[in-house]
Amino acid sequence: MHTIFDYLAGELQNEYESEYDLHLKKNFSAPKIYSANGDLTKRWYIYFSYRDPSSGKLKRQTPVYANANKYKTKEDRLSVLVTYRKALIKLLKKGYSPYSDNKAVYSSLNENIKTASSKAKQESTNLKTKEVESENTVPVGVSSMPYQEAFAFGLKQKEKLINDTTRRSFENRLKNFMKWVEETHPKIQGIHEIDKKVVSGFLSDTLERTSPRNRNNFRTDLGSIMQVLFDNDIVKANIIKQIPVLKAIPKRNKTYTQDKQEEIFEYLEKEDTNLLLFIKFISYNFLRPIEVCRLKVGDIDLKNKTIKFQAKNSPMKTKIIPDLLIKELPDLTKLKKRDSLFTPDAIGAEWDTDLENKRNYYSKRFKRVVKDHFGLDKDYGLYSFRHTYITKLYRHLAKESSPFEAKSKLMLITGHTSMSALEKYLRDIDAELPEDYSHML
Repeated sequence: MHTIFDYLAGELQNEYESEYDLHLKKNFSAPKIYSANGDLTKRWYIYFSYRDPSSGKLKRQTPVYANANKYKTKEDRLSVLVTYRKALIKLLKKGYSPYSDNKAVYSSLNENIKTASSKAKQESTNLKTKEVESENTVPVGVSSMPYQEAFAFGLKQKEKLINDTTRRSFENRLKNFMKWVEETHPKIQGIHEIDKKVVSGFLSDTLERTSPRNRNNFRTDLGSIMQVLFDNDIVKANIIKQIPVLKAIPKRNKTYTQDKQEEIFEYLEKEDTNLLLFIKFISYNFLRPIEVCRLKVGDIDLKNKTIKFQAKNSPMKTKIIPDLLIKELPDLTKLKKRDSLFTPDAIGAEWDTDLENKRNYYSKRFKRVVKDHFGLDKDYGLYSFRHTYITKLYRHLAKESSPFEAKSKLMLITGHTSMSALEKYLRDIDAELPEDYSHML
């Protein structure tokens, strides 16, 4: 006898089911996807409720995990769950009930499972034939939606899985791409006409004007949106997967020398104490500049000497605040907890602007006050203070313990999620240097 999961697995191969055909019977609620706010360390699943015959009330049923959580990217995991959700809707419509044996339902679905399996094999056999078909031909059953509407749909779907900063990044890159298409290919109207040749042309133009890294970022975001369109059967394939990633050498801010760092701090003591405190959160607590910009007054717990913040690699993290930094803080007890900790004119006040604007403000302020005064080039920035103090700390720890012990202690302080990530970071900033090897020569 086939189970509900057998049917769902078979339905992975089924074709498009309209998003507008989701009106379900009152015996059950519409199945929904739980994505843990995009956190891949947690389990994603489909959940729904079904009316309990004994009580007559809707009761939450066992979540459907299937094999979705083995996938390591948000796009792949969501794609699988979307397909399972569609299949579950079909199953419920056909009369499946978690409170009955469902023999009749499974019997009627038996042929559907065989058909889906046979169809999957046939599609695999015909794959090469499909690849050589003209990309400008609209396949039967595939929407010829205007590309502007298609991208707007894809972005709306992505909004549920990303934060505001990432959403703006997607939005800006899509606008740039669509503007380029309008200027260079004015006859293109439908999303099916956005083929590999068009996207490759845009990426080549971006590479000429900017850098390999920026070109790769455009490729990643466009590919992510195109995957959403593919998952919803708006396009027949994610053609951007066929476009290779270029090797890009990342640019990283240099580390300050001890003398230069002390000189900058002494100068800011007289010229800009607000900026100096901002820098000390980066230096002493090893926060990234954007993480400092996110801080609210209520994120600082002086009683327990801790700070809560949204990090690059997790929704929320907690770190201790070293006494060195606590001594620098003003009295926060009379400030509103919801106010921004850092603002242009004061510590702890309202600052109603986007996070990206806050980061840009402090970057420009640092350039105006510090970089221009000291004649520092583009290789030095706010991020350099994080590199500088992590280097200091690691070299101090390495004097008193083995490299592994030093890195293990350092991980707890910096917040790196793995030893390999920390080791790569230390190599990139040249924190690990050998002792003098003259005697070996």
